[in-house]
Amino acid sequence: MKRPEIPPTQPDFYQPTSQVIDFLLKENRLEDLYKIERDNYPYWEELKYRLKKWDFPSTDIWLFLKRQRQFSRQVLLFSKHPGFTFFLSVPGLIQKFLHELDMNLGGFLEGRTIIPTEDKNRYLISSIMEEAISSSQLEGAATTRKVAREMLEKQRTPKNRSERMIFNNFKTMSWIVENKNVRLTSEVLLHLHRLMTDNTLDDSNTEGKYRTNNEVRVMDETNEVFYIPPDFDILPNLLNDFFSFANDENDTEFIHPIIKGIILHFLIGYIHPFVDGNGRTARAIFYWYLLKKGYWLIEYMSVSRVILRAPAQYARAYLHTEYDENDLTYFALYNIKALHIALEDLKKYIHYKTEERKKITALLKFGNFNERQVILIKDLLQSTDTSFTVKQVETRFGISNQTARTDLLDLQSKEIVHLKMSGNKALFFATDDFEKKLRL
Repeated sequence: MKRPEIPPTQPDFYQPTSQVIDFLLKENRLEDLYKIERDNYPYWEELKYRLKKWDFPSTDIWLFLKRQRQFSRQVLLFSKHPGFTFFLSVPGLIQKFLHELDMNLGGFLEGRTIIPTEDKNRYLISSIMEEAISSSQLEGAATTRKVAREMLEKQRTPKNRSERMIFNNFKTMSWIVENKNVRLTSEVLLHLHRLMTDNTLDDSNTEGKYRTNNEVRVMDETNEVFYIPPDFDILPNLLNDFFSFANDENDTEFIHPIIKGIILHFLIGYIHPFVDGNGRTARAIFYWYLLKKGYWLIEYMSVSRVILRAPAQYARAYLHTEYDENDLTYFALYNIKALHIALEDLKKYIHYKTEERKKITALLKFGNFNERQVILIKDLLQSTDTSFTVKQVETRFGISNQTARTDLLDLQSKEIVHLKMSGNKALFFATDDFEKKLRL
């Protein structure tokens, strides 16, 4: 990833030159500039690109825009240590997305529940799996979604470091869902990191422990240093401030809960308390805070899957904030957009699954199958090499071991699947003529 260009800085007590204002008014560009600001909140490089045809020095217009931002931004004095004063604006685009998310992340859309009650458990398990896979892939886990989901569903032992990262992430996200109301303390943060990194770091002694030196550097794929974290000696003070902020202690100004969750995400990356695993832990903290604040639908959304589509943009959002005087608006806007996309993805997925269920249920209703069995049959129709274990069905649908066993034995009695033993493990495979049994 190319390092972003550091924006021009304005002199102390900068006042916009009369030439800038005269140009914007004379050429009717003032409204254009404010529209760009409202809808994009551009970083210096983006603004410079947009101003190419304006026939006026882009640096002067940038300094004018920065001056306007100073009038509306909120100052966040996170810590007394240098480098920990941040700024936050809420341009129109962020306000629009926040309103949409407030209306939906409580779990309702147009007065009705987004997720059918009978499907909540199944969708929850699926979404936690998706988040675990994508968040780990962002940090270098090299495996396919199909293999990773099969591992999680069958609860088989991870075969390598990549699978272990995903397995750990799934355990951590599951823990957060169950413990969303806990206060965030040093013990809880270390526990989350230990869960997340178990048997995946180069030095196992750093799992669930804060870094004890200044050797950590954030680098790109060419080993160019992009960021140097704060001195480890001030970690205790920074983390105390972090925990107070996360637990809503001593709040002097209101920050929207979704924005605050995003800031917590940023701060873990910025403080960088661990040798490795900071990114995965930061995204987990983001989920914890939003769940704690009642945005329960976030359980069913994979934000990391959206980030994974363009990871360089995620990294640039960090750097834009750092390079432009700790302006958190860039990181907030990027993550708000990612949340919006994740919400739209969830709506599309639920609509697709609802329509799919109608079609398959109509097709198989004469066979007297329950909905779980219909889904398993669909898997067999897509690939006759598919196999199931009782544990896999139990995990996938969030049902008891006995119910999962009953489902599979019923399919066996109807000659849809047959049983094979692989060592001590019972595997259910499609019978050779199962499609005929379905009358397809």
